[in-house]
Amino acid sequence: MTRPEVGKLGLRRPVPDSAWERYSARPVRSLDELQMVAAIRAAVFMSEQACPYEEEYDGNDLCSTHFLLFDGAEPVGTLRVRWFADFAKLERIALLPRERGRMGLRVLLAEMFELVARKGYRRMLGQIQARLWPVWSRTFNCRLLPGRAPFWFSDYEYREIEIFVPEHPAALPMEADPYMIIRPEGAWDTPGVLDASAQRAPGQDEAA
Repeated sequence: MTRPEVGKLGLRRPVPDSAWERYSARPVRSLDELQMVAAIRAAVFMSEQACPYEEEYDGNDLCSTHFLLFDGAEPVGTLRVRWFADFAKLERIALLPRERGRMGLRVLLAEMFELVARKGYRRMLGQIQARLWPVWSRTFNCRLLPGRAPFWFSDYEYREIEIFVPEHPAALPMEADPYMIIRPEGAWDTPGVLDASAQRAPGQDEAA
């Protein structure tokens, strides 16, 4: 499997080879995978942090890009990204208890950074629990947004951070190959089902 060479640059510390051998992460592309996301977040946010259902599933899930982290074949972590004009927003990072402190989080974040950078974004917004600033400041390249006061929701104090996204040399412009643009999210370099459907275009039989 191709490693996210650009995405890794968004991390403060390297990802060891053993982590790439054990873990994998990818964008969610099916309803089954979206259910895995919901299950992990329910276990972490609703069960551990007593977050109410209507606050955890806040109306933004169907307009977001979700990622899943796998330990082998087992889903063990997730995050989501929402898209704005000149920044993306990183949200809902959740790991099952046994995965905390392990290398899986770095794999998950590196794959996320790779996709965000490939879309041409150079910065992200994060809203983090204030108590976790020391953790996130050691995890990826970021800073507290200057002049922004702490704020509260769902019973926790939050701070806003700016996350720096590495520049991707192959960021996708609007003028990219049309077949690349219609391929599954994050799989732009691999011909997909719609590439194959082009063989049914009028005149293809005659051309062959």
